[in-house]
Order: sequence, then C-alpha cells, then structure tokens
Amino acid sequence: MENFTHYAIIVAGGSGKRMGNDIPKQFLLLDGKPILMYTIEKFYHSLYKPQIIVVIAEHELETWKSLQQQYHFNIPHQIVFGGKERFFSVQHALAYVSNKDAVVAIHDAVRPLISLDTINHCFAKASKKGNAIASTIAKDSIRIIQEEQNKAIPRNLVYIIQTPQVFKFEQLEVAYKQEFTNDFTDDASVVEKAGYVINLEEGDLFNLKITFKEDLILAEALLNN
Repeated sequence: MENFTHYAIIVAGGSGKRMGNDIPKQFLLLDGKPILMYTIEKFYHSLYKPQIIVVIAEHELETWKSLQQQYHFNIPHQIVFGGKERFFSVQHALAYVSNKDAVVAIHDAVRPLISLDTINHCFAKASKKGNAIASTIAKDSIRIIQEEQNKAIPRNLVYIIQTPQVFKFEQLEVAYKQEFTNDFTDDASVVEKAGYVINLEEGDLFNLKITFKEDLILAEALLNN
C-alpha cells in the first residue's frame, strides 16, 4: 500500500425536501438504521482505513449525537459543520486534513450501498494518478438538447458520475482556493477547473444516491439481497 495518509470526507448536508420529509435524508432509516451510519461503516471497513470526516449542518449536531447513542454507533469520526454550498462544506472539511501528504475521498452520505471494491480501487488509482472518480457508462439512449433541437449522441461516450471522488490532497488544496461558481457541480469539476486531468474509475451500478422516496425503497431491496 502506498505511503499516504488516507481520509474520507462524507458530505451529509442534505435536507429531506425532495423526499417530502422533515428529517434530513442522511438520518432516514434504511432497514432500521440511519443511512449515514451505513456510509461511515463502508469507509471504516475499507482496505485503506481512512480517517473519517463527516460534514453536517450545525443545527443537526444534537440529532446526530442522539442517533449515535440510540444505535450504539461508535466508529471514530471528526464532525465538521457544512457551508451554504457543497463547495464550502468540502472546503471546511479540508482544513481538518492534518497530513498534507494525503489521499482524500469525498463521498455523498446518501450513497450507503457503495461497494468496498469501488472505494479501494478509487484510492489505489488516485494514489498513482492523482485522482479517481467513480463512474458508470450510460446504459440508456442519450439525446442532447441545444437551441430547441435535440440530437442523439453515442451512449458509449457518456458516463454517469458517482462518488467517491478521490484526490491527492495537493490537487484539492489548489482547487479549493478558487472562487466558487455555479459550474461546480461536484468535486471533479472543481479540480478540473484548476487545470488537472480527471481520471475515471469503474463505479458500481448499485451505488445509487438516495434522493427520492423511491430510491429508499430500492436501496432497501438491494440491501436485503
């Protein structure tokens, strides 16, 4: 294993609005346990055993502490408070990476079904090539709309981007000194804007992001199988 310190930043700043729920998505129960706990466990049990940093909204801290007590959850992790945008949440978390010779995974809290293989492969590729972004090739036909016209494009040229997105710290340190823009849709877009080439790594078809009620139903079905 490469001579790096490994970190995992788990971004858990989402709300439950699109779920039609007052409870933040990361705290909803998946097969009887909060989603965020599954996600933390996956990184904790991965080959690289990263130091875990969890980003939550400040007003949700007591809720999270209460859930940890209720579910006897004691995996070590650092809590960091999130910002208005994901960009600022990650920026805050990077300040807690104490070893600059590090490889850092950034992952959505509401992707609890991420496989250990995907985590391990992304860490390995990022250690060698500077970064690695979990992704899957598009399975459906794809059309692009431009100026009220639509046109088919080859689906083998289209990849669906997931997390984890894993980077050497030196890339993140440069990238997150940039001014925020609305073009930053994920961490890869921030790092790419700073001038780095992005490397894709094979992701996981079951690594869904729980956003809507239907996603929670599907995640429970996948978890039980």
